[in-house]
Amino acid sequence: MKQFVRIILVIIGSISLVLGVFGIVLPLVPTTPFLLLTAACYVRSSDRLYNWLMTNKWFGTYIQNYKSGRGIPVKAKISMLIMIWFSFLFSAFYIAPTLWMKIGFVFGGCFFTIVIYLTKTYREEDES
Repeated sequence: MKQFVRIILVIIGSISLVLGVFGIVLPLVPTTPFLLLTAACYVRSSDRLYNWLMTNKWFGTYIQNYKSGRGIPVKAKISMLIMIWFSFLFSAFYIAPTLWMKIGFVFGGCFFTIVIYLTKTYREEDES
């Protein structure tokens, strides 16, 4: 069973990595959350993949900045908020069948907005 879970985690991590790569080039797709999910999956399933991810010149800095407490870049925060509100409002108005579900989606959007707002913002000039 452990081997099956490891394989599933590698698959989920790899899908998340692909979505994170899309986030680097597409302005509305968040990068950092997908890379954090990738790191979480890889650390529990494959030391080799986790070490590769953390030392990668493109992906490693996103994760290391977050893990070291420096925060999430402004661009990533903005793209996360856009995606959250787009998907939650779309779901609330076009998918949710009841008023309580609609309220739940709006409440969820507010909750995640607060979480993202309270997360430290990384600015490159902070490095100097």
